[in-house]
Amino acid sequence: MSDNNTTPLLDQVKLPEDLRRLEASALRQLADELRQATIEAVSTTGGHLGAGLGVVELTTAIHYVFNTPKDKLIWDVGHQCYPHKILTGRRDEMKTLRQGGGLSGFTSRKESVYDPFGAAHSSTSISAGLGFAVARDLAGEDSNVIAVIGDGALSAGMAYEAMNNAGAQRSRLIVILNDNDMSIAPPVGAMSAYLSQLISSKPYQSVRHLGKEIASKFPRALEKAAQRAEEFARGMLTGGTLFEELGFFYLGPIDGHNLDHLLPVLRNARDSDYDGPILIHVVTQKGKGYKPAEESADKYHGVAKFDVVTGKQAKAAAAAPSYTNIFAKGLIAEAEVDDRIVALTAAMPSGTGLNKFAERFPKRCFDVGIAEQHAVTFAAGLAAEGFKPFATIYSTFLQRAYDQVVHDVAIQGLPVRFAIDRAGMVGADGVTHQGSYDVTYLGCLPGMVLMAAADEAELMHMVATAATIDDRPSALRYPRGEASGLVALPDRGTPLEIGKGRILREGTRVAVLSYGTRMLEALKAAEALGARGLSTTVADARFAKPLDQELLRRLASEHEVLITVEEGAIGGFAAQVVHTLAWEGLLDGGLKFRPLYLPDVFIDHDKPEKQYEQAGLTAQHIVNTALLALGYNEAEAAPVRA
Repeated sequence: MSDNNTTPLLDQVKLPEDLRRLEASALRQLADELRQATIEAVSTTGGHLGAGLGVVELTTAIHYVFNTPKDKLIWDVGHQCYPHKILTGRRDEMKTLRQGGGLSGFTSRKESVYDPFGAAHSSTSISAGLGFAVARDLAGEDSNVIAVIGDGALSAGMAYEAMNNAGAQRSRLIVILNDNDMSIAPPVGAMSAYLSQLISSKPYQSVRHLGKEIASKFPRALEKAAQRAEEFARGMLTGGTLFEELGFFYLGPIDGHNLDHLLPVLRNARDSDYDGPILIHVVTQKGKGYKPAEESADKYHGVAKFDVVTGKQAKAAAAAPSYTNIFAKGLIAEAEVDDRIVALTAAMPSGTGLNKFAERFPKRCFDVGIAEQHAVTFAAGLAAEGFKPFATIYSTFLQRAYDQVVHDVAIQGLPVRFAIDRAGMVGADGVTHQGSYDVTYLGCLPGMVLMAAADEAELMHMVATAATIDDRPSALRYPRGEASGLVALPDRGTPLEIGKGRILREGTRVAVLSYGTRMLEALKAAEALGARGLSTTVADARFAKPLDQELLRRLASEHEVLITVEEGAIGGFAAQVVHTLAWEGLLDGGLKFRPLYLPDVFIDHDKPEKQYEQAGLTAQHIVNTALLALGYNEAEAAPVRA
């Protein structure tokens, strides 16, 4: 709640039922206060800001017109839901947004009854909304289902699959298209709003229904002609032909910041007797009402903590370059000497570093939009013609294209190079964005080469290695955030021998085999074990497939304990290792094998170091695992800290 009484009206609204008690004339003031509260909240925590600022009026109008939570409101992606959270009983908790134990940065079913469906990946709202609508119909209930989609989410095929199904299903569903980049909308204004209000009104609907009844008495050909004439006339007035063809009743475009335009159209949609899905096209401005966001190229889509007055973000100076930027450096270096190298991403050019590649090679870089399935098959086509595509996609987003990875790449043995950013824990974005599963879901595919960088120089080498692999698919993974800063970077990477790891520290009793950037923790653990008199070997696997079997045999045969460490879920690197150990008979002689991997739980948003602590993947956990394997008891093991 505000301490200086700058939000007197919003202070009275704890839940949407309080909002609905207000006069409509008060909503302009409430929306202004809601925008202010959103800015203040995000300024103290960081998070997604621009999209939320763009839907302040829309959020206010939806909760005012519809009876949430009985009426189901589903936000696509969820990063525009902060104003929604403030209006639905979570205002006092906004200071915990994206913090450990606090509110999620997205919608979450476990957080509130006003979040009927959790979302953090895009383009799911219409599919989920149709599921809610059909469930309502099957249960014989009476409620509205509203899905809000936008911010690029309509570039994904799933949204059109859902609209096609919804149009055929004819269940009552309201889809609000939040068009915040003007990519779809013609000019909006009073005439457009008037026509949308008129067309959505009951008198128009009644006349339309009467026209249909009369037309149905005519021969089939005339009936269809009358129907098409009505749709054509309405399309000429309001646009929306594509949505009409998919079976939606289209309304819009409407100014999404004008409550006098929004409220009547939403009411008409709520009260309509139309027996099918409705699409309301709302045009908004991302970052609306906050000058620094409006003037920023990314509209403050995602921000760190910032000063409300100036908009200046409190970004700490980086101690080392990020893995993302190092990947970009390595890829540019390879592309300088090989014009067959191309790069593609799915709506994340800056997030993957490909914006830098695009500056250098604009004709060899492709952003396909939020369409990971298409991205992978597009890359497969490029590879089939002799190019060297680097499909640069977050681990969590690559999951969305798994069928294409299997059928269009792996089965055909096409040399697509998957550069997997955000591998491992990602901090504040939480469970939906963590790169937990890629080693597992790619490791089971025949012929796939899997690499994980232990440090920044290794990442450069792995980019160079991937560029040389022309006979099969490959993937290299690396985490979010800064690199170690302890390793000098080459100007260009040197290709590694496929399937060969390396030993960084020699020992005799305990062996730690690391896959990825837990290597520093493994080295710290070795120091601590050495202080106990337990000589420890540390090895960097580099490859999960093909595995370095010679290295593995040496570690297993020359040490009493073998520990694997990885930033991935069960079934990943450790599974590759244990299968090899079993078939080689290396478990038959008393080797104590202990795998460390992400636990079988979803780890909520927090600082990455706390997430790794919770996951049991720190130096201390490695030390304790070794001690327990050697017969030390819990009390003896627990106090040890690297």
